[in-house]
Amino acid sequence: MASIVVVRDADGERTPLLHNSHAEISGGETENSKSRSVPPPQNSKDPKQRLESLDVFRGLTVALMILVDDAGKTFPSINHAPWFGVTLADFVMPFFLFGVGVSISLVFKRVTNRLAATEKAILRSIKLFLLGVILQGGYFHGRGDLTYGTDVEKIRLMGVLQRIAIGYMLASALEIWLVNNTAPNSAIAFMKKYSFQIAAGILAGLLYMVLLYGLYIPNWAFDVSTISTILPKSLGANSHTVQCGLRGSLEPPCNAVGLIDRIVLGEKHLYQRPVYRRTKECSVNSPDYGPPPPNSPAWCLAPFDPEGILSSLMAAITCFIGLHYGHILVHCKMQRLTFWFISSLPLLILGYLLNVLGVPYSKPLYTLSYMFITAGASGALLTTIYFIVDVKCIRKPTVIFQWMGMNALVVYALAACDIFPAALQGFYWRSPENNLVDLLERLLQTLLHSEKWGTLAFVLLEILFWGAVAGFLHMKRVYIKL
Repeated sequence: MASIVVVRDADGERTPLLHNSHAEISGGETENSKSRSVPPPQNSKDPKQRLESLDVFRGLTVALMILVDDAGKTFPSINHAPWFGVTLADFVMPFFLFGVGVSISLVFKRVTNRLAATEKAILRSIKLFLLGVILQGGYFHGRGDLTYGTDVEKIRLMGVLQRIAIGYMLASALEIWLVNNTAPNSAIAFMKKYSFQIAAGILAGLLYMVLLYGLYIPNWAFDVSTISTILPKSLGANSHTVQCGLRGSLEPPCNAVGLIDRIVLGEKHLYQRPVYRRTKECSVNSPDYGPPPPNSPAWCLAPFDPEGILSSLMAAITCFIGLHYGHILVHCKMQRLTFWFISSLPLLILGYLLNVLGVPYSKPLYTLSYMFITAGASGALLTTIYFIVDVKCIRKPTVIFQWMGMNALVVYALAACDIFPAALQGFYWRSPENNLVDLLERLLQTLLHSEKWGTLAFVLLEILFWGAVAGFLHMKRVYIKL
């Protein structure tokens, strides 16, 4: 499914084949390229020079995911918002999707065989989706749990990589089939070239809004005994009924996103520990997880997938916006920063205004305001990184993120999905608590006389470790691709 690919050219030099090796700004490889060359040195003026800012952007996103996942429990302010609102953690998924969109515009900037390109895009999407099911379907139990395995009747079907796979497939289809190969020579020609993509994005957004606010949500019931193995006694019986009977609700128990997932995927295949269990209605420790308060509503136990089907449709629009930034990169040799800034500012303003007008930020629902504000932030971040790394050529401070971005898949799988820490915890001295991972974290907490800051130091050290691993792989020209 994932493979390590190292190719030697005629001179014996080693050339990496990356799933993201398309990050070149002009004259570079396309999806139909038959040959690949070693990226030029950093000071090279070769027009095929790799777009290093995109690697830094991708690596920074992976580092942020590690930070919020591992330190979010200790610092709830950076963890995902319980339902409404936006925090640092809520920007990670849009950053991933935005970067995918930019990359796709570079991969498919010249498509000579649409059927072959479509076949490759479908194959990559399937492999990415299946890898996501393996990593987040419940087979691996994460750090602190030395067991593994899952009941296939309760395997989680959606997740981070699955959402990225959906966005990748939809954005690739737009780039392959709705764009001609003529080069635009004016702003009007640029808009005409991508007008069908813009229309597709608007239609996807309208479909999402119609379903979100128009679908009737009936009362529904769930049986906790068939979903979760742990039932708080304070909530009584296993069978619960959620009272809805309305339209247009964005609250946790009665929204169209959850309805579609329950119908299509089934309750057993949804995420069993949704973020709304950290709301005041469901946790005495809100905004963190905790015991339910007295008389907490029954829906606190209900499953909900934050990477569901309908929300993934809106999430794909973030990929479409990434396409637009990639198109500017491909066609605009000058004033890229200006055009990117002009594109980012309206997105940020639209997101803010929609929130003020009553469309709240919600990552689990991927609301329109959330999509705009995070896409605008993604564009602003890429613009800033591009200015620092590719315009001013200040690369040393960001090199660790560049390395992580060039091997983002392996870092995500081993670190962000806790595969490596969980495996390392399997080697312990006499008691499972006496393992290298936990001992190092406790040591830092002792040295800093603080559990919170010791945990943060441990997470930062973890990020540095994975940066070093990615740097070692880069020196060996070893990359993981799908």
